[in-house]
Amino acid sequence: MSLKVLIVDDAAFMRMLLKDIITKAGYEVVGEASNGVEAVQKYKELKPDVVTMDITMPEMDGIQAIKEIKKIDPDAKVIVCSAMGQQAMVVEAIQAGAKDFIVKPFQHSRVVEALAKVAKG
Repeated sequence: MSLKVLIVDDAAFMRMLLKDIITKAGYEVVGEASNGVEAVQKYKELKPDVVTMDITMPEMDGIQAIKEIKKIDPDAKVIVCSAMGQQAMVVEAIQAGAKDFIVKPFQHSRVVEALAKVAKG
């Protein structure tokens, strides 16, 4: 069974980069969202196995989106994507229910490792 992933990032370039890494690793990207509001809607609609969630986004940030997704599905598996120097926000995201985090610029191996780890639960 292929892992179904929802990519959430306000930068199209970042989504493209992640999609490339994820599909090359043999996982399936079932959807993309460019802000937290979209992320919550797509989560309900697509029921992905894992979500990669950017923190800083318009309309609703990643931390708020994680909280909303967790209300819908307490078992939701979210991996936070953050830029360097967002440590405090990463901590907040983990407290909100994120399972792991990857730092931008993305390292191919780290993304794949985080997905595999989170998928196992």
